[in-house]
Amino acid sequence: MSFAVTPVTAVTPAVPTVDLGAPAPVAGDPAAGARFDSVLGGIDALQQLQSTSQGLAVKAVTGDLDDVHDYTIAAAEASTALELTAAVRNKAVDAFTEIMRMQA
Repeated sequence: MSFAVTPVTAVTPAVPTVDLGAPAPVAGDPAAGARFDSVLGGIDALQQLQSTSQGLAVKAVTGDLDDVHDYTIAAAEASTALELTAAVRNKAVDAFTEIMRMQA
């Protein structure tokens, strides 16, 4: 019995990076829209990861999936991306709450 080995290709990050050290956006600054767009692109990437994971789950259940490892990897990527997104959101809410507590 012989098994074929598939080479691993380079992995690119699914969620775009955002430079949190960048200066605060100024109203009317076109770069501010570009940074906000990259955040929304990260949420779109998260949704795409979850859709891929769900599609592979359906294929695994129906028996149409050749390699169950594809589903396992997609599910782990979607789960990790969701946990990261939730953690960033929680930190942003905490920061906003702390700012609102400050006395002017």
